[in-house]
Amino acid sequence: MKIGNYELHTVQTGLFKLDGGAMFGVVPKPLWSKTNPADEKNRIDMCMRSLLLISESKKILVDNGVGRKMSAKLNEIYGVDHSVYTLEGELEKLGIKPEEITDVILTHLHFDHAGGSTKLDKNNELVLTFPNAVHHLQKRHWEWGQNPSERDKASFMPENYNLIKEKGMLKLYDGESKFDEVISLHTVSGHTPFMQLLKLQDQNNTMLYTADLFPMTSHIPLPYIMGYDLYPLTTLEEKKKFESQIVKDNWLLYFEHDAFTETCRLEQTERGIKVIEKMELNKR
Repeated sequence: MKIGNYELHTVQTGLFKLDGGAMFGVVPKPLWSKTNPADEKNRIDMCMRSLLLISESKKILVDNGVGRKMSAKLNEIYGVDHSVYTLEGELEKLGIKPEEITDVILTHLHFDHAGGSTKLDKNNELVLTFPNAVHHLQKRHWEWGQNPSERDKASFMPENYNLIKEKGMLKLYDGESKFDEVISLHTVSGHTPFMQLLKLQDQNNTMLYTADLFPMTSHIPLPYIMGYDLYPLTTLEEKKKFESQIVKDNWLLYFEHDAFTETCRLEQTERGIKVIEKMELNKR
């Protein structure tokens, strides 16, 4: 698929599991388990799906998964599985070396979105995974990540991102911004303050990288809001705003955490908004 001057490629960085109750908040288990059955620990299957954008002059990676440096204990808690997919392995399949990535756009700094920004080298030293890439983030989210609340502190791991600034590879934005003629950045703050969604648009297509506003297709219904969200009523209003435009203008949605659906479109029906036209960017 191509939008504007960018070729779009899926980069599946790994699989993991999160508690189903936490993923669906106030929605009862008998409802959410119809679409997302839980394991014996009440965890549901999820993935960490990044997006690679390639033009003549740029190779842009949007988010980068959990990385490979978490402790065995945390990997067990979150069911992290790299037996099939890894960030480096999927880039290699596309013929891309980490040194070739020119830009990394981070939606936010939670460990399952930014953990792949750094890695341990052969000397067990922390280094940038993409040493030549400018990393793009919202300024006020960066500030939040430097001093998160007691409620969400566990989601922020400084080893994933402080080195980016130390190496002078961090570019911060102040609210909604145009990255270039095709890519724009749109802020939402229900999940975490000043998370940024990525919109790609040309004359023919619009695609929204939904990050954690719509982690999975299961989160399309308005009440289906994560227990992780700091401000769930803000998320509710943000979902209403975006869903209205998504349906009206027939946007394609790209899901970061849905283990079974990569992209879809939405339509309005008498019984509410419905998922239609599921597809993959790169047929395997």
